[in-house]
Amino acid sequence: MTTELGPFELGYARTELRRQLVAAVLAGEKTSTAGLWSDYEAEGEPIGSPGDRYALLGFDDEPVAVIEITEARLVPAGEIDVEFARDEGEGFESVDDWRIAHEEFFQQKLLPETMIVAVRFRVVEES
Repeated sequence: MTTELGPFELGYARTELRRQLVAAVLAGEKTSTAGLWSDYEAEGEPIGSPGDRYALLGFDDEPVAVIEITEARLVPAGEIDVEFARDEGEGFESVDDWRIAHEEFFQQKLLPETMIVAVRFRVVEES
């Protein structure tokens, strides 16, 4: 696997959530993820573009796969649909389930106008 790829992190390193999310990606169950635009802005991170490739980091921040962005868009939280929520591979059956889980993770209320980076991806190589 190419090591010069930028990192693709799900959840936080060395947490059970990271372990679960990475396992869902590798099983083909998780093909989307969401982040707060305000976090991207604060860190100066680009949202990515279709075709961009990243190293998916595992439990201990080790590269476990290469993922390729298939779609990346900036949308208000109120526009997240049930298909996107389900594609996150975390068992969300509704947009409300998605919102509640993300409010807990982000530790803030998601208003309909809160800007979300909605990313779809696919695994192109596993370690």
